[in-house]
Amino acid sequence: MSLTEDFLIQAEEQKVVEAILTAEKQTSGEIRVHIEEHSDVEVIKRAQQIFYQLEMQNTSARNGVLFYIGVRDRSFAIIGDSGIDQVVPADFWECTKEVVIQHFKNKKFSQGLQEGVLRAGEQLKHFFPVTGENRDELPNEITRS
Repeated sequence: MSLTEDFLIQAEEQKVVEAILTAEKQTSGEIRVHIEEHSDVEVIKRAQQIFYQLEMQNTSARNGVLFYIGVRDRSFAIIGDSGIDQVVPADFWECTKEVVIQHFKNKKFSQGLQEGVLRAGEQLKHFFPVTGENRDELPNEITRS
């Protein structure tokens, strides 16, 4: 198995996907998780590349959020689309990032992602509340490369 496959066992992955579903019920925002073994590109730039590869910029309110993990590099980033960046404070993701990192330091990867995703949904609902039909615009499964 590869590092990306070993990062979360199937049951842990399912719990992260359930956290995404729960978080997205509170907001029109869309959340995805991507796990990659290694990249030579700086973590934020790589997360941005993956964001566009996954076509996350195609949400109607430009409110997609990506949790990016570089397993071998021990890198992690949370990035949001332009619709989010236009309305939230500059340090918007810092508290969510810290929650995830604290769990990662203790090798509780699934728990860190679950709590981070749920926290992101909680924060996003203030800026992107559910109005009318809350259509799921992006897939919820974890992607890997």
